[in-house]
Parts: sequence; structure tokens; C-alpha cells
Amino acid sequence: MKILLHTCCAPCLIYPLRSLQEKGSKVKAFYYNPNIHPFSEYNRRKEALETLSKELRVEVESPEYRPSEFFQAVNNKEVRPERCAVCWSLRLGKTARQAKEEGFDAFTSSLLVSPYQDQEKLKELGAQAAREAGVEFYYEDFRPGFRKAHEEAKLKGIYCQKYCGCIYSEIERCKKPVKQ
Repeated sequence: MKILLHTCCAPCLIYPLRSLQEKGSKVKAFYYNPNIHPFSEYNRRKEALETLSKELRVEVESPEYRPSEFFQAVNNKEVRPERCAVCWSLRLGKTARQAKEEGFDAFTSSLLVSPYQDQEKLKELGAQAAREAGVEFYYEDFRPGFRKAHEEAKLKGIYCQKYCGCIYSEIERCKKPVKQ
């Protein structure tokens, strides 16, 4: 199967990529993340992904960075979990359309590796994007590989971020009380 893998960051690519390849899939990574803010953070994550992709021998496609797409989508929906669902829908929809346009059999997302994301909502939004684009959404619960993949990324010196990427999550992260 030929799969377009929406990729949020380098550490989260590791396990889904290996899992898909072990099943015989041909995979291309798709780094579409207009939610990531600021631009320096976007570039830092993109550079980490490009570095890791060379080692893992996976092609990466990166559409132009357009944060306005994210801000327009979440306008007046800045509060979690609504904001997250809108963001996921935006990224999964773009990935589905890209998969269809490029002749992939299916698409999926590295978001499915994170224990911090709502799996059921991601599955629902992936299926919706698949219907709208006319391409299959491949669902797999990649979460069992999250910790090991992130440990591997750290050992390799691959950048591991501290927030999902959007300005709202960065603000929320900074407002949390500091552990003593």
C-alpha cells in the first residue's frame, strides 16, 4: 500500500513509519503544520524532520508555511478541545486531498502516536477527510510506540518540542504552575 503520512514532528514520525514499513507499505511523509508558531519553531521542527528523514530514508514533502490557514480555521474557536479538532481537521483534510492528488492508496497521521491526542476524534476526522477527498484513511493506534520513539529521538539528538505547536498551547504550557 502507498501511504501519505501526515507528520507533525520528527520524534512522532519514527514509530508510525516503522510500523507501516513493516507491513509492506511505501510511505512518504507530509509535513503540513500551519498551526506551529512562531516561524522559528516551525523551521526547527522541519529541520529536525529533514535530518531524521535522511537517516530513515523517507521522502518528505513540505508545502509552503501558511499560518494564516490555521488562524482562519480556528477563528473564535481558540479553546481546547474545539480548537484541536479544528486544527486536526485542517491538517487531515489537506493530507487527504494531497494523497488523492498524488495517487496514494491511503493517508494517515503521526498524530495517532501521541497519548496526548484524542484518538476517537482523530479517527472520526480522518474518516471524514477520507470521504470528502475520495481516498482511504488508514487508522492504526500507534501509541504503544510513543515513549520508545521519543527516547530514540533524544538519544540521536533530534529536537523534541514541549508543546503541540500552536500559540494557544504554548500559552497554556507557560501558564502551568512550576513543579517544585
